[in-house]
Amino acid sequence: MKIQNFIIKTLSTFFYTGYLPFFPGTFGSIAGILLVFLMKGDNSLYLISTAAVVALGFLISGRAEGLFNKKDARPIVIDEVSGVFLSLLFISYDIKLIIAAFILFRILDALKPYPAHRLEKFRGSIGIMGDDIVAGIYTNIILQIVLRCASFKVS
Repeated sequence: MKIQNFIIKTLSTFFYTGYLPFFPGTFGSIAGILLVFLMKGDNSLYLISTAAVVALGFLISGRAEGLFNKKDARPIVIDEVSGVFLSLLFISYDIKLIIAAFILFRILDALKPYPAHRLEKFRGSIGIMGDDIVAGIYTNIILQIVLRCASFKVS
């Protein structure tokens, strides 16, 4: 059982990023962005990684909440990593877009637009992951709209 708890804590804190004393959610998001850089635009790898991180987040974050004995404990940052991954799904690999996604995601994660605020109230994985999933999806939608409007040309 101890090894299982170790694995849950390691993954939910995204390899101990969540233990940083200041702004663990922001550093979790930065860790996600660094992984995006490592994938260097490999769309297949990115899609598989996004699905894996989101699924893993739902599988372990509720258990991690139990281990930390606190609702949505600060060290749990796999939700931020998942949100950042979703923010950049199907977005061109461009440093400006990655930075814009990071900033927009952090703003939306803090503001908790509907239904994120409601999802956050749940205990377990839904409460931990839900608001960040919503922030990631909203970030992605905003970026997709901006990219399409920026590429629209009037003849």
